[in-house]
Amino acid sequence: MEKKANRYRLQLETVSTLKEDVKHQNIEFEFGNHDEIFGIIDAVKSKNLFETEAEATEFALGLKLFSEVMLKNKNHPLFEELKPEFAKFMKKLKAS
Repeated sequence: MEKKANRYRLQLETVSTLKEDVKHQNIEFEFGNHDEIFGIIDAVKSKNLFETEAEATEFALGLKLFSEVMLKNKNHPLFEELKPEFAKFMKKLKAS
């Protein structure tokens, strides 16, 4: 049973590709996250860490998707070396 979480739906579609013959089906899925992601996106935008708000949104969303999977799989060997460095990174980000 999954712990209580905020629920989101993500839709990803190709707008254009560098190679004309590359076609992908759109992706749509729902996921949970312990954080309120729209608030995180707004917080990252307000820090002016990136040149554009779009980059800030990409960063925040990617980070939240990645970190939630890492939390759910915290004992997976894939994350073993990354966990301590990721914790340092998050502290640095929150302090900026």
